[in-house]
Amino acid sequence: MILFPAIDLKDGVCVRLEQGDMGRATVFNRDAAAQAMGFAAQGFEYLHVVDLDGAFAGRPVNACAIERILESVPLPVQLGGGIRDRATIATWLEKGVDRVIIGTAAVKDPELVRGAAREWPNRIAVGLDARNGRVAVHGWAETSDLSALEIARRFEDAGVAAIIHTDISRDGVLKGLNLDATISLADAIAIPVIASGGLASMADIRQLLEPRAKRLAGAIAGRALYDGRLNAAEALRLMRNARAQ
Repeated sequence: MILFPAIDLKDGVCVRLEQGDMGRATVFNRDAAAQAMGFAAQGFEYLHVVDLDGAFAGRPVNACAIERILESVPLPVQLGGGIRDRATIATWLEKGVDRVIIGTAAVKDPELVRGAAREWPNRIAVGLDARNGRVAVHGWAETSDLSALEIARRFEDAGVAAIIHTDISRDGVLKGLNLDATISLADAIAIPVIASGGLASMADIRQLLEPRAKRLAGAIAGRALYDGRLNAAEALRLMRNARAQ
């Protein structure tokens, strides 16, 4: 179980959105690289970075900020937002991103995911962001007719490293993870699943370590880390102790 701190980038700075609404963004740090270094100093093992502007534009927008993060910390980075073709995947992997997250293209162009997973084993993740059970695309601006499970099953046996499952209704509003839906997805597929959206407190961390969540590969923490609701040292201690058992 890995706890991923989130760095969401809008106009080059670190923000948190509420329920994916770009008009409801709170700026937490204007220096993305400094934020990454802060997370590294706290003991995190892996960063989750999203180019929010890129998700809407369909292409990388915050490349400079992302490159500074890659230059500033030795931690592996998983990156999403605006990654919708092979050239963009290759560029980010060559620049040092550990794995890329494909969201919209996983719905619109599943063969891109399958081909990339064959070419770069264990370096391609799929982001499934659900609103009322249906997967949203294009920076959550559109909702498809497909469920997260329907899309995830497309990539069984494709070599995808992980599925990142986000409940949009909980993202950025500190309501707690939707573990029922995420665990149900993890139990239905062989691909490792990471929980995202709404992690609010140590209570969520303890629920992640319950036996029913044993198939989850990790969780992403955002606003709760930035506003101090989540004690990073204690959360990481609990997760490491659980791994050691």
